Amino acid sequence: MASETTEQQVSKWCIVSMASIPLVMTLGNSMLIPVLPIFEKKVGISSFQSSMIITSYSLAAIFLIPVAGYLSDRYGRKIVILPSLVLAFIGGLIAGFASWKLDDPFMWIMIGRVLQGIGAAGATPIILPLVGDLYKDDDEKTSSCLGIIETSNTFGKVLSPILGAMFAAFLWFLPFFSISVFSLISIVLVFFFIKVPKKKEDPPKFKQFVKKTKDIFKKEGRWIYIVFLVGVYLMLLLFGVLFFLSDILEKVHDLKGVKKGFVLAIPLFGLCVSSYVTGRKIKGELATMKKLLIISLIMTSASIVFVGYTSGNLLFLLVVTSVLGLAIGAVLPILDAMITEGIEKEERGTITSFYSSSRFVGVAFGPPGMSIVMKDYLNISYIVAGGIGVLLLFLVMHYIQTDSSKANTAN
Repeated sequence: MASETTEQQVSKWCIVSMASIPLVMTLGNSMLIPVLPIFEKKVGISSFQSSMIITSYSLAAIFLIPVAGYLSDRYGRKIVILPSLVLAFIGGLIAGFASWKLDDPFMWIMIGRVLQGIGAAGATPIILPLVGDLYKDDDEKTSSCLGIIETSNTFGKVLSPILGAMFAAFLWFLPFFSISVFSLISIVLVFFFIKVPKKKEDPPKFKQFVKKTKDIFKKEGRWIYIVFLVGVYLMLLLFGVLFFLSDILEKVHDLKGVKKGFVLAIPLFGLCVSSYVTGRKIKGELATMKKLLIISLIMTSASIVFVGYTSGNLLFLLVVTSVLGLAIGAVLPILDAMITEGIEKEERGTITSFYSSSRFVGVAFGPPGMSIVMKDYLNISYIVAGGIGVLLLFLVMHYIQTDSSKANTAN
């Protein structure tokens, strides 16, 4: 009888419903990157201000993801996810109506984006522990479902520039409203198709939660911090380069609208494919994961140096950024697996929430950082980024050990 209940809970529509959440939240952020130059012209804002449209979303998520993780442990996954999706829906409406009706909508756009960021904090990171709740001790099915959800996330990144450019071609503020429409679809799916099993154990009190978190970081801190730093670094590069590409494709290569969206999707398609393939191949083997991580960090460090130098030649620029996309895409499922495999089941929810939060740091600071350096310090900034990648490479080689079933710290 229990197995029948589990089958009913984890139906195909349940999986589709869970996969819709990272897809919607990815679209909610990445879809705006190709149309930021349009926002600058229509709203009358600077490049730095337009980058804050992306950053405000991510900053809100950074601080609230751990809170959302704790609340979902205490009160239930669905109870946290649904209001979060509603906030994302409302945020899109506020940003869209302000852009449509107000002469100076920038402040209200920012308010809408912060609400969407709060929604992202309470929705996407909760999926990992939710999948664990639904499948319980079936690691094979859990991994399979998480693979589908990760593919949904990366596929959203591929779709984002194309959809954003298509919507903006009709009305420049339509991408804001589209986020609300996508959020509404996800709300309906989650409400009707996700059936969360009842908890048998009482969740930990807040003081216990804080103590357990401190103990985990004290015991496993070294390698966990390395994983976090690599996650921040990759998201910083990805969103910084996407912001740069969106600007350079329009101003230097005269690519606009849907055509620009398709060109932006090329390196992101590489990211999606490599993420999917890597996720299926690693199968929890830490030695394989470390080897691929080292190779990918070498590719990342080498390719990022040439992004600025190739910006005047579209073909070379796409080759370099596609190599970068392949490298980043390969690393993301490896980091997810290291966090999952290296932490005990009872403690994964806490650590994964902090890991998700750390990745949003990179998302938050990539676009504004690029807007500051790309005018006078573009090549220098990319060379520095390559140097940071080399430093992280040495840290990974030293602190991520493969002599046991866990990513133990070096002694």
